[in-house]
Amino acid sequence: MKNTDVLVIGGSAAGMVVSLTGKSAYPDKKFTMIKKQKDVMVPCGIPYIFGTLESSQQNIMPVDTMMEKSGVESVIGEVVSIDTEGKSVKLADGDTINYKKLVMATGSVPVMPGWLKGGDKANVFTIPKDKIYLDEMKSRLDGCRRVAVIGAGFIGVEFSDELAKTGHEVVLIEKLPHILALAFDVELSDRIVQILNERGVNIRTGAGVTEITGRDRVEGVKLDNGEILDVDAVILSMGYKPNSKLAGESGIYVDESGFIAVDEYMRTHVSDVFAVGDCAQKRDFVTRRRVPTMLASTACAEARIAGMNLFQLETVKTFSGTIAIYATAVGKTGFGTAGLTEAAARAENIDVLTGMFEGVDRHPGTLPKTQKQVVKLIAARNSGVIIGGEVIGGLSAGELTNVIGMIIQNRMTVNSLLISQIGTHPMLTSSPAAYPLIKAAEIIDRKMRTR
Repeated sequence: MKNTDVLVIGGSAAGMVVSLTGKSAYPDKKFTMIKKQKDVMVPCGIPYIFGTLESSQQNIMPVDTMMEKSGVESVIGEVVSIDTEGKSVKLADGDTINYKKLVMATGSVPVMPGWLKGGDKANVFTIPKDKIYLDEMKSRLDGCRRVAVIGAGFIGVEFSDELAKTGHEVVLIEKLPHILALAFDVELSDRIVQILNERGVNIRTGAGVTEITGRDRVEGVKLDNGEILDVDAVILSMGYKPNSKLAGESGIYVDESGFIAVDEYMRTHVSDVFAVGDCAQKRDFVTRRRVPTMLASTACAEARIAGMNLFQLETVKTFSGTIAIYATAVGKTGFGTAGLTEAAARAENIDVLTGMFEGVDRHPGTLPKTQKQVVKLIAARNSGVIIGGEVIGGLSAGELTNVIGMIIQNRMTVNSLLISQIGTHPMLTSSPAAYPLIKAAEIIDRKMRTR
């Protein structure tokens, strides 16, 4: 039997960050983190194992090294039960660990839809954060020529591009009318489609898959219009669900969507038990609705807040909702989004104005490697508060998306953005006279003054 002050269950991004932040905030407390496997994948790097990286070994987070440097004990094991009254957990090997504070950072697992006929055939894959599974998956995909990726969210897009790069014939299938439809408005989504098509990805939108055909292994996918596409493998990129079974079985309240319910300090309904990351309940920063957003960036923000509030509440350090900041790259083109899209805002009956500006990411535009840069901002009509933004451009689009996220989180208005001071340099940014964020804000400002 072991004793610890803080026990963290889960060793991915959220578990790692809450351990590090907590130990920094409370250096005299003993921290113990439990993870199922020795090697922990970088979650967002998983698609690149199948193309850009040579192997999964190049996508390992240095969890144990970071824990050791920070004085956090790292244990490999599986928690099978939690006694929240007695404040102890039991491991699969029979060991027991007593705690004073417990943090659930158990993450998420891929969705395997029960309605999909043929989902149990050989060469049907999901995308777990499991090195052993992913290594086997990569080995088997190497022997396949035609691959269907079902689900055109960010992971589906990234997988499709990586597999196309390695010579596979890839068809990306999305039931919604547009790819990345929950993250980008149509005019930007269409540009991303063009980029993927140029890189060899065949995209089928507005098409649901009803069956995976074949005898024992994949031979095709059947669409809801009756069409059958011949493929050798299927990758299901249809989302993730919270890994909250252990919490629910232990009497920790889990909501109707499967998420562990938490407050703004990341506390659960059970005293001295916190939850962070994909397993924890989320609310949208703008609408306050519960949302199923699962992002490492959100998980790490939650983890820092939980870590700082474990033993003493810091009233200014609370989680006010996910802004859902996404960014990725296809080749040398980066694209990202933060906050609400125009479509999502209008669906919430928010009266919005938008501004979209297209420029370049260096100045003058004749500099080598200059790329077009498109920025769309969404603002509430009456207040001028910016509630969303989307970017397509060079690889600097990722950091520009982060800036938009900070603008949203600090509830900046169009006017406050217009009077902001920005630093620029020809090799690094757009011109100060045509900075896309400012120019997009100017477009909204004109609309506000002429209504």
